[in-house]
Amino acid sequence: MLEQWNLHIVDILVVDDKGAAHGSLERQRAAALAFIHSAHGHASLCTTFDPFRISRPDFQQSTIDQLNQDFANGAIAVKVWKNVGMELKDGHGGYVMVDDARFQPIFQDIAAHNKTLIAHQAEPDVAWVPDPKAIDTSYYAAHPEWNMSMVAGAPSKATILRSRDHLLAENPGLRVIGAHLGSMEADVDLVAQRLDQYPNFAIDTAARVPHLAIQPRAKVRAFLIKYQDRVLYGTDSDILRKSEVKPSIADWQRQLTDDWRYFATADTFNYEGHMVKGLDLPVPVLRKLYHDNALRWMPGLASANVR
Repeated sequence: MLEQWNLHIVDILVVDDKGAAHGSLERQRAAALAFIHSAHGHASLCTTFDPFRISRPDFQQSTIDQLNQDFANGAIAVKVWKNVGMELKDGHGGYVMVDDARFQPIFQDIAAHNKTLIAHQAEPDVAWVPDPKAIDTSYYAAHPEWNMSMVAGAPSKATILRSRDHLLAENPGLRVIGAHLGSMEADVDLVAQRLDQYPNFAIDTAARVPHLAIQPRAKVRAFLIKYQDRVLYGTDSDILRKSEVKPSIADWQRQLTDDWRYFATADTFNYEGHMVKGLDLPVPVLRKLYHDNALRWMPGLASANVR
């Protein structure tokens, strides 16, 4: 499919102690590198580190050493996942946020190697405020471990996003891509405020295009045109087992097609259960969304024969 559709993807690793499907970081890394090698220039690696080792005396140095080895093996970015802020706790039972000082040397090392941090902090609003009509309600019914309305003492979404913003302010030389519209999916005005404030910040659309589609069309279109250098197209597609490859690819192709129709045409059609009119974005904006911004915000993609 990658060859036929002329796609280049970023294979992103996460350490997920709640989901056995991902496997250990070592197993994920080995599988990802094997896949990337077999993809003949159609895939790149976004590595990660294990935040659950944060209290170990060698956490910082061992993490830096591991990341530097991944960079030497071609990794172009590092992922920090939602369990930082929403799950990870310190020895006193307090939640560890992404701006914790113990992470700072790691982020400095990422910047020093001219790599990019992909930050997934927080979740959609419905994870804190239940709403049966919200787009993602079914996800949190199936994954109650991320339903913060059911977790006693859970930090607020605002607290988690403030920590992300503090990370941006403390590391102006670090490129940060806020995954999933930077978890500010409900209103592009919130995203615009951060983009105006932090020039080292961009966002991707992964798994959140439906949230754009239910906002006023003119507002979203104006946002994407104004911030055309700061938004990257993403899917959040996942293929976990061989038995799932064919149906997963079929779903992925459908998603790619529907997303393109939303961004590129003026068609009125049913998108994820909502009748929407496509944004009909100018061709130069589409090229940045789907191609140029990835090269700019993730240096190293260009060396992988991206066209």
